[in-house]
Formats: sequence, structure tokens, C-alpha cells
Amino acid sequence: MIFRLTRILVIAALALQISLVAFGNITDYGTNLAFVQHVLAMDTIFPDATIHYRAITSVPLQHAAYILIIAFETFAAILCWSGVWRMWRSRRASAAQFQRAKGLAAAGLSVGLLIWLVGFMGIGGEWFGMWMSDHWNGIESAFRLAILLLAALIYLERRDAELE
Repeated sequence: MIFRLTRILVIAALALQISLVAFGNITDYGTNLAFVQHVLAMDTIFPDATIHYRAITSVPLQHAAYILIIAFETFAAILCWSGVWRMWRSRRASAAQFQRAKGLAAAGLSVGLLIWLVGFMGIGGEWFGMWMSDHWNGIESAFRLAILLLAALIYLERRDAELE
């Protein structure tokens, strides 16, 4: 039972983290939009980099990208919270039932992993050269969150032995 509870708590903690990120992006839209705009505009990467042609300087497209990020963060948080609820309701059920209850949480963690691994580290970091920016570089924080999500996903997916 203790491992079921710890799984529920870990997912709840990450659901809270993702919720706070989404909430911050919504309530402090302008500040966080500036981050997205600088990354997409590639205006702080090395001046002699040959990838400047990838820049997106259209303000409506920058807003669309930011709204998409917020939507995926919100979706990941909702999936994680739904998973927490389903796992909580199944905490005393059979191992097979508890395993099935983990599905939404696993989906939420996976969406979050895609946001920070693919979105921020892959697309932002590599395609838009965010790693070259001294000021607008979110790779370290994206890496931290991606590792936490991956570790939680691995921990979540461990199967319970049927209790005697």
C-alpha cells in the first residue's frame, strides 16, 4: 500500500508543478511570452550562426506557439490530476485494477515529457539555437523537469505484486 501512496503523491507533486507552470504562463503572459519571442526570433544567439533563417519573427505566430505551449501544459496537468484521482480511487483495489488506473497519469507525464524534451530542448534548444543564448536559455530547467517526469514515469509503471 505504501508504494501505491508514494506513486500517487509523486504524480500529484508533478501535477502541481505542471499546473503552476501553466498558471504562471497564463497569469504572467507577457513576461513568459517575451521568452518565447526571443527564442523564436533567435535574436540573442551567436551573430555569426548560420541558422538565423529559421527564425520566426511574426508576432501572431509567436503568440500561437506560446498558446500551444500553454495548452499542452494545461492538458498534461489535467491528465496527471485525473490520473491521481483514478489511482486514489483504486488504491485498495487489486494490483491489476491499480495498474489500469495509472493510464491517465502515464499519459500526463508523457505529454509533459514531450513538452520539455521535444518542445524546449529539441525544438527550442536545437532548432532555434536556444543553447547559444546567455539570457533566453531554458535548456537546464527543461532538462530538470524532463528528468523528473521520466523518473516518475518509470516509477509509476513499476507493477505491484498482488498482495496476499
